[in-house]
Amino acid sequence: FFSIMLTRIIFLIAVATSFLVVLLLALFSPVPDHDPPGSLFSFSIYVQQKHIPTSSYSSRRSSQRMARAHHGGGGGGALIFRRTLTEGPDNNSRIVGKAEGFIIPHEDFANSDFNVIYLTLETPEYTGSVSIRSRDMAHKMEEVMEVVGGTGAFAFARG
Repeated sequence: FFSIMLTRIIFLIAVATSFLVVLLLALFSPVPDHDPPGSLFSFSIYVQQKHIPTSSYSSRRSSQRMARAHHGGGGGGALIFRRTLTEGPDNNSRIVGKAEGFIIPHEDFANSDFNVIYLTLETPEYTGSVSIRSRDMAHKMEEVMEVVGGTGAFAFARG
């Protein structure tokens, strides 16, 4: 009889202690920095058609990859690219980063998860990268794509 009563008392003490610990943690834990809902931001960046190489070697390698991607019977292959990102639509706008990725321009891969573009930004305001999935690529002047992740200032980005 005594051992059954002792186990019940120990159980009730353990439950009461854990309840008290949870209550005290909720009351006295520091509040994390929480961004208000209005902290979402948007900005425009432009992918330039002409790559500004950092060296002649990287320019040759980029040209070879692009040429290899476009060759192959029947127009298949992957479009592998490396482009410059600027703040404005002009080629002489301030450079803010780079865009790299590949797209498989074939109807069987139009909705593929492999068609990803990586935008790397290096500005005083934002440093990090954003991964963008490109689906249903059409030849439009403006296209909205899905953000699937990020690093640095864009960590856990979605949208």
